[in-house]
Amino acid sequence: MTERFQQKNMSVPEGMWIMRQTWNDVLFAHWPVDVSILRAMVPPVLELDTYNGRAWVSMLPFMLTNLRARFLPAIPGARAFPELNFRTYVTYKGKPGIYFFSLDADHRLAVLGARTFFHLPYFYADMKAEKNDDGIDYVCKRRGDDGEAAFRAAYRPISAPFTAEEDSLDYWLTERYRLYTTYRNKLYYEDIHHHPWLLQNAEAKFSVNTIAEAHDISLPESDPLLHFAKKQDVLFWPLRQWS
Repeated sequence: MTERFQQKNMSVPEGMWIMRQTWNDVLFAHWPVDVSILRAMVPPVLELDTYNGRAWVSMLPFMLTNLRARFLPAIPGARAFPELNFRTYVTYKGKPGIYFFSLDADHRLAVLGARTFFHLPYFYADMKAEKNDDGIDYVCKRRGDDGEAAFRAAYRPISAPFTAEEDSLDYWLTERYRLYTTYRNKLYYEDIHHHPWLLQNAEAKFSVNTIAEAHDISLPESDPLLHFAKKQDVLFWPLRQWS
């Protein structure tokens, strides 16, 4: 896969990738949130990234498939399961990236592995993603928190596919190739790589959405900005501590 990226003259992180995944039927749901609200939720070492002075949070429900570590056999039963990410946008020393408030997944071993080896805030949840004609019915209920964190939505694409213009909000929200996390007061980062997102405009109906509330973040009453992506193959590089 790396060779295909290089043939398209795309910048590939240094070193060797260690894991690959495929993300399917991805919904990007984006909301603007006041900077002062998010500042207290993000480690001080990271700078909140803004677009025209506004901070944003995003939720990404999708189906994860083809999970595989390089040179290792597949994790038993972990080749396909739903995942739901809740994130915001940050920078460190000028390098833009993502900071996760939570990642819900319907696989105990994957959750344990991600928490242990990548220091990411994964949670085990009861989840389901079902195709419904040209759309997706998606359900997530986090285990162990009395139902405080739950998500239920029906979503579908409503436009032809497109790639975002580099200076656009669509590009700023979706084309992110580094994640940041902290562990024992130390900053870590992980680089990922994939082709530019092939996006579609989307529509969605949210019948339950308490993920943000579970992290003491209030979403605005305005409708979110929505994108859909059918499929994306992703490579992951090792987690590194910032020295």
